[in-house]
Amino acid sequence: MTSRVVRVLAPNPSPMTLDGTNSYLVLGGAQAIAIDPGPRDEGHVARLVEIARERGARIAVIAVTHGHPDHAPGAALLRARTGAPVVAHAAARFPVNRTVRDGERIEADDVALEVVEAPGHAREHLVFAYAPEAALFTGDTIVGRGTVVIAPPNGDMRAYRATLRRLREEFAGTRTIYGGHGEPIDEPASKIDEYLAHRAMREEQVLAALSGGERTIPELVASIYRDVSPALWPAAARQVLAHLIELEGDGRVRKRTLERALAAAEAAMLNPDLSQIVDPQSAAVAAAELGIDRRIATLDAYALVS
Repeated sequence: MTSRVVRVLAPNPSPMTLDGTNSYLVLGGAQAIAIDPGPRDEGHVARLVEIARERGARIAVIAVTHGHPDHAPGAALLRARTGAPVVAHAAARFPVNRTVRDGERIEADDVALEVVEAPGHAREHLVFAYAPEAALFTGDTIVGRGTVVIAPPNGDMRAYRATLRRLREEFAGTRTIYGGHGEPIDEPASKIDEYLAHRAMREEQVLAALSGGERTIPELVASIYRDVSPALWPAAARQVLAHLIELEGDGRVRKRTLERALAAAEAAMLNPDLSQIVDPQSAAVAAAELGIDRRIATLDAYALVS
């Protein structure tokens, strides 16, 4: 069977987006559904329209997994070119023509996608299931290479792990995962198991580090990620925070605010100046992914609850 799915790579490679954002066309008869039109790039949007036309279809619906700036801004450009409605979660913070909830369907001609609410990477994240090919379009919930960032306040580790377990159980027959970045995944169950194991490992590392006494997030990062480039420590700090919030909610960890200002190294990790690291477009993506639009002014110390 020839797949009706066409992957179109956006020209926005960066440390956060890998080779770029994956946009998808799901073709059905004379119509197509476009998934995640990507960044605000006229050339990329034009390619989506042209590729659909070459395959005898017009883009009739634009579906967006979540609102991060490497996935959603192209939707407005694509709508302007095609007149197709933009479909997304009710909590989306970009222009949407139709909001959808869990279990609803997005249809164009003889193609239908099932909507799966998938919070974790972002509160308003959706996954789209395409039953005829046993495929999932997972946005930034699952990607083709590496793991994904779960960064408060928009990211939620507890919700993310619940989403992964749900996808593993309810869509056990999935044959292909089309992630928001990287190549398609041909062994979905193994990939989800790998993701769940990775999160469990990081949680255990946090607990092990706290077994030696009270620690701040910068101290935890320096210990847990000591073999990782310090350039990646700001992202690691957000991951650690997400785990700590979950552990605190479970009553396993407590925190207290230290009555002192952040030291220079602590501030550089918790409030990084992205303009010194990446270009403006990549900085916007990183800021959204890492949740660093809100500066951290105080330092908390965490300890195990005895």
